[in-house]
Amino acid sequence: MSGAALSRGAKIGYGIGEINGSLFWTAVAFFLLNYLTDSVGLAAGLAGTALLVGKIWDAVSDPLVGFLSDRTRSRWGRRRPWLLFAALPFGLMFFLMFSSPGPVGQTGLFLWATAAYILLCTAYTCVTIPYNSLLPELSDDFSERTRISGYKMTFGVLGTLVGAAAVKPLLGVFPSQVQGYMFVGAVFGLIISASALVPFFAVREPARRVAPQSSSLLVSARQTFRNRPFVLIMTAWTFNTVGLAVVTATLVYYFKYVLRQENMLTIGMAILLVCAMAFIPVSVKVSERIGKRAQYILGMSIVSVAVLLIFAFGHTAGIPFVYGVMALAGVGLSTHYVMPWSIFPDTVEYGYLLTGDRREGIYYGVMNFFIKAGQAIAGFLTGIVLELFQYVPNVAQSARAMLGIRLLLGPLTVVFFVAANVALVFYPLTREKYEEIRRDIARMEQKARSD
Repeated sequence: MSGAALSRGAKIGYGIGEINGSLFWTAVAFFLLNYLTDSVGLAAGLAGTALLVGKIWDAVSDPLVGFLSDRTRSRWGRRRPWLLFAALPFGLMFFLMFSSPGPVGQTGLFLWATAAYILLCTAYTCVTIPYNSLLPELSDDFSERTRISGYKMTFGVLGTLVGAAAVKPLLGVFPSQVQGYMFVGAVFGLIISASALVPFFAVREPARRVAPQSSSLLVSARQTFRNRPFVLIMTAWTFNTVGLAVVTATLVYYFKYVLRQENMLTIGMAILLVCAMAFIPVSVKVSERIGKRAQYILGMSIVSVAVLLIFAFGHTAGIPFVYGVMALAGVGLSTHYVMPWSIFPDTVEYGYLLTGDRREGIYYGVMNFFIKAGQAIAGFLTGIVLELFQYVPNVAQSARAMLGIRLLLGPLTVVFFVAANVALVFYPLTREKYEEIRRDIARMEQKARSD
């Protein structure tokens, strides 16, 4: 690893690997809960619980996979073998998740949804944890990491855009939604497997400089919490993820029942994601001037304003107003796509200085533990709030149910965004501080070599 810039081809190849995770996240966040309730026929509370159980398992498996990838030895390196061997299972499990088991009753549906989601999340973990753990190893330059993250998340937004915009047209190929979702699962599954393989061929892992210490999984995970910058960015990232997961899960219900124009959702999502993708280069440039932390706070503040505007005025102002606010939200959302991925490797480097041990995998595993726990909470919260406000699938909703949908899309999520910004205020690693850390690491490594 060095401060040298990666070639554009390597950045593109590495970035393509983000598509599979984005498709997974989009399908889960935007459509899975609605698929389970409205197409498969699983009660909203049971559907939310199934997602909660699956995500809890998923979160637990993340540190384990990170721990194992840190200790993987092969002629391809530590991370790339995981991409090679987990790519196909990931695509297959995605197809399974969107293949309905048929009329097996609420208990059977609940057990199927829980098992299928656990398998899907496990395959997702086996790809994404090693993939993300590559990022800190590709460069140790403060700004180069932001540029790599820009490529990574440009493809991430592209994957999200495809996932959000392609589902409805693909569903229309078949007369029933159940068959349509199976087709979605097959098409997306192929894309997922293919994109997971590209980084295996596109990048080479730099030679590892320091062998991992022989500490256990629990000890390694516990040591990450002594890293204050890591804890702060993880807290902010988790809160923002919860808020965004609630928003994205609720948008389907908002367009279908509050605006009563379900067919307009695809255009709205395209506007949101195209604006986010277009502003990623702007976000990268602005962060070089005002800092990564300030840019992240600014972006999520814009998102907060946008969802509050939709809550307050969207149901009466109509589709043009909602589209305009979604464009505004996309501007802010661009920072969430780039800044955490750029900030996080800096905290991993600080952890190396603290312990003298490189544990990229365990750091990303612990981070994903909390991110996925946050997503699980979001799915559970959305399902429970819908039930509390007496949501009934596929009928005109009561005023109470529509208020619940609007609250999920607005004030309830802003609480999470504000909490994230509070955590970011205390994040300490500026460019100057990071350069000081790099100098301290160089002295530490020189001393180790001389000893």
